[in-house]
Amino acid sequence: MQYRGLQLDPFQTQAIEALTVGDSVLVAAPTGTGKTVVADWMVEETLAAGHEVIYTAPIKALSNQKFRDYCKLLGEDKVGLVTGDLVIRRDAPCRVMTTEILRNMLLGGEDMPHLRAVIIDEIHFLDDEDRGTVWEEVLIYLHQRVQIVGLSATLSNLEEFSEWLSHVRQRPVRVVEERKRAVPLSFAITTREGGTLSPPEMDRFYERWAQRNAAALKKSRSSSRRRGGRRGGRHGRNDKVGASTNHIDVFDSLWPDLVPYLFFVFSRRDTESLARGLVRVLDGPLLKKEEYEEVKVRLDEFRREPGAEAALDDEIAKMLRSGVAFHHAGLHVMLKALIEELYERRLVRVLYCTGTFALGLNMPARTAVFDGLMRYNGKEMINLPGREFMQMAGRAGRRGMDDDGLVVLRLDIDDWPDIRPQLRHYLKGTLEPVRSRFSLSFNSVVNLLERHTEDRIRQLVERSFLAWFRARKQAADEVRVEELREKLESHGWTPDGATPKALKHDVKRLKRVEKRAEEAGEQTWNEFQEKVLFLQRWGYIDEDDNFNAGAIALRHIQISEIFVTEVFLEGVFDELDMPTLFGVFCGMCATLPRGTQTPEASKWRGLSRRIEAIRQSEIVLESEKLTNTEVTWDGGMIAFGRWWAEGQTLPALMEQMHSNSDASGDLVGAFRRAKDLASQLRSAWAEMPEKARQLDALIRGVTRDEVEVVD
Repeated sequence: MQYRGLQLDPFQTQAIEALTVGDSVLVAAPTGTGKTVVADWMVEETLAAGHEVIYTAPIKALSNQKFRDYCKLLGEDKVGLVTGDLVIRRDAPCRVMTTEILRNMLLGGEDMPHLRAVIIDEIHFLDDEDRGTVWEEVLIYLHQRVQIVGLSATLSNLEEFSEWLSHVRQRPVRVVEERKRAVPLSFAITTREGGTLSPPEMDRFYERWAQRNAAALKKSRSSSRRRGGRRGGRHGRNDKVGASTNHIDVFDSLWPDLVPYLFFVFSRRDTESLARGLVRVLDGPLLKKEEYEEVKVRLDEFRREPGAEAALDDEIAKMLRSGVAFHHAGLHVMLKALIEELYERRLVRVLYCTGTFALGLNMPARTAVFDGLMRYNGKEMINLPGREFMQMAGRAGRRGMDDDGLVVLRLDIDDWPDIRPQLRHYLKGTLEPVRSRFSLSFNSVVNLLERHTEDRIRQLVERSFLAWFRARKQAADEVRVEELREKLESHGWTPDGATPKALKHDVKRLKRVEKRAEEAGEQTWNEFQEKVLFLQRWGYIDEDDNFNAGAIALRHIQISEIFVTEVFLEGVFDELDMPTLFGVFCGMCATLPRGTQTPEASKWRGLSRRIEAIRQSEIVLESEKLTNTEVTWDGGMIAFGRWWAEGQTLPALMEQMHSNSDASGDLVGAFRRAKDLASQLRSAWAEMPEKARQLDALIRGVTRDEVEVVD
């Protein structure tokens, strides 16, 4: 089978054949094997039939990339983009959007009679602790006529997931799996002592090295036990026997044959400092003369673009002319787009980046390097999940260019015995199964209560992956109950009689399993009811589910829902002028990077404390506990939001900020999210025309320059 002149691989043909007969599909294939070809075919076929199609992605950068791709493939008039930041041709037959936007459209009851297909990229995000519920809601709310194309490189429990989705969609969902990579991966470890070695070579090298350093290692291990066995920071323990391996050692090992490479680190600050450190030790640019001139011309063009002076300074320009760059989510949006463009044009040899670069963006490399195998999850340091490791490792190897993709781990040789089991686990290819994170937001709860009967809501809630999984577990428990009963009865036990001493342990086990099976059937619905009771207890709705002021506002608020609603109900927003209001919105949406010095902090201390008191109120704390989420409040953002709303430029704001890393992208992200919150409050103030008019003007005023850029 061919598509656009390309001979399709068997898995691509299998997926397209399933879609042709009206089935939905889950396509699981390694990065770089061509999953998106299936999506592209579905988009074109749907449009050719006169229907509409939606492509959803987990991050705005991926949405923006697909928007640009489809504009080239289909023509701009047929493609729209709908994100929290931008709306371009919202009525186009092919619309690209984040998954949250589609959920909001469905939850709000938006009529989409011509929608026939939805592509869900990175569908394994259903397992995301913070956002996974959104993916489940989309799959539950979509009309059953809509075909689903789910794409993932790291979905391990495919059959289970497909079985649930077939149950929800009430139509077949076919599993299409390709295990073979287009470009196979090889793995290596780089140490100062051994250079770059394969895992078996590293085993042999370490044994010889350990024998030579046996006495020093024994002393080091004894010291480590006295300290509780803790490993140190990025470079492991502090009492090392071997030398610390740094990123320059990795460069010396890989240059020039194994570039370009991505160097994955787990700190934005490290992406910048390591990139600058490499440039300082280079003898000259890593680019050929003609490539150097090409970058120079592009930078000259870039500097003529409005706002470029805030994005590109002389040091970064020198870095890019050297063929080195860094990339993280906090970057200035224009600089991020420039770096991605140069990388796509093969004008970057070494890119220091965080894991977000691996997420869906079609930017492979010859080699992928890991600075370590641990990351911070917001609470503590954890081992890098296998799914994330393979997502990043999968960027190694360029189809049609490389015989294999190399994945390298930077390691201090002392740490090899600790790291070896973890690396072996990754190399087995065993990925964590996707599990449900279903937990409806309060906004979802009130919108469901407003639009549906209790029976219909229960039906929707019990179609969740979580409820389905619990039902399967309940069925298994019920079988176990019968087995335990039969065993006990065979020994003379009866439910109404006295329990012999020898059987007491087994009877207790029976009761536990019976209770678990009984509770499982109601658990998901009870969790929904618990949120309804919370809203009743705090006066948002009455006992008949009639909406009071809190619920009426909550219908529109999706960011820190109860916290924002409480500040709204307290009248704090009503007392503020529009620039200060936008500053407060920024503080409710984002926090400044750690260590950032905040200007004018004393000026807004009273307002900040008043909002902090609401943030610490019983209702907000209880809502956090109930939803297992933590709301955001940073009074230091007020000044920056005010300045932006008053028309100041990003360079002027950056001059006021003293931070350890480039935080311009963080500010732009805060302004965009605050603009989303302003739009939500504008809907809540719909019956106050003057307030709504002021918010409209505020939203227009803050939607400019970097906030308006499609990054």
